[in-house]
Amino acid sequence: MNQPDLIIPWSLPGWMEEAREWIAGRLEALGLEFTGKIDQPHVRPWSTILRAETKTGMVFFKAGIPALAHEPGLMALLSRWRPDCILVPLAIDLERGWMLMPDGGHTLRARLQEGDKSVSWDQVLPLYAGLQQYTASRLPELLGAGAFDRRLVTLPGLLDALVTDLPLLCIGLEDGLSTAQYEELTRLGPVAGQMCSRLAELPIPETLHHDDFHDGNIFVRDGRYLLFDWAESCAAHPFFTLVVGLRSIAYRMGVEEDNPKIARLRDLYLDYWRGYASPEVLAEALALALPLGMLCRALTWHRVLSSIPEEARAGNIDAVPGWLQGFLETARSFYSG
Repeated sequence: MNQPDLIIPWSLPGWMEEAREWIAGRLEALGLEFTGKIDQPHVRPWSTILRAETKTGMVFFKAGIPALAHEPGLMALLSRWRPDCILVPLAIDLERGWMLMPDGGHTLRARLQEGDKSVSWDQVLPLYAGLQQYTASRLPELLGAGAFDRRLVTLPGLLDALVTDLPLLCIGLEDGLSTAQYEELTRLGPVAGQMCSRLAELPIPETLHHDDFHDGNIFVRDGRYLLFDWAESCAAHPFFTLVVGLRSIAYRMGVEEDNPKIARLRDLYLDYWRGYASPEVLAEALALALPLGMLCRALTWHRVLSSIPEEARAGNIDAVPGWLQGFLETARSFYSG
């Protein structure tokens, strides 16, 4: 029998009716006339989206598993600070981890795929860097709202704990770590600690980090970019963002990550941190942040997969070992292996 925290809420009898009732009540309170039409366009083991029709357009309901149920509170906090670039929820339920959101428009991905020349990463990256700099002095509030604690002081201990969860490392399996990789990983705690200590010595502040920063999590509406899907966000080093960010941009462009187009966007983002450090120091920080950012991503996938039933992990079981393999490969330049 599944443990209570491993049950996917929307798989339970009566959940849909309860959610529908909540949506209808919130819409009535907002003065929006609900037509009664509702569907479920997005279902994942860790979250689901319901789409409800009103007389004036669509609204969207999101629910997450208990491990990600802090997102509505975090969204409310971020949208209060920066409504210019955060999708502002219409209603939230902190206890159940539910939120109702307006239609955010088209995603940046959709606009780019349509060949829309009016949108670009050149506009998004400075906006995002500015948001990170704005929130750098607000770490206690971010942590209090449920952002994952991936500060440099915590990462070595999190790695030590992660290597004890053998089932999710899939050691010796096709999609898992090899025995040699696992043994290497168990020796890496002190090295990771040294990397974290050196990165912490550099003058770039820890702040908000969106751990799944890609073009599918950015809306474009009325000439503005609105960042959403903050369920996996962290209090961490800002440059961790470039791990997923640059990889996803390269994938969409159909180029390698060392392509000059990707290097230009990387440098554009780093330029917005020159008020904190010289280009040389920023380059050193990035070299340290990229492998540690992969460790952060492995920890996020571990948080998600360890919070859902085993049978729901199929299709993503390679995520934790895959990011750890990336961490090993990129961290080797800092030790003898």
